[in-house]
Amino acid sequence: MKEEQIGKITHFFPHIPAGVIELEKELKISDKIHIKGHTTDLTQIIDSMQIDNVSVQEGKKGDDVAIKLKDRVRIHDLVYKVIEE
Repeated sequence: MKEEQIGKITHFFPHIPAGVIELEKELKISDKIHIKGHTTDLTQIIDSMQIDNVSVQEGKKGDDVAIKLKDRVRIHDLVYKVIEE
């Protein structure tokens, strides 16, 4: 299983729970991501994504996308796309 860094967490909203990813590469609904940090290790499939409170199917390089998360993440955690071989 390979991973490719696609961005980093810039915000986390614990009451939702959701996080904002500053994208360095493309991300789509149904992609599997792995978020890693000092105390974070979370893998999940993207099932909803928003840009400026509007649901989207994909985000491009430079976009800030909000996603729902299964667990807590922290600002500056790195986000990787899992590439199934």
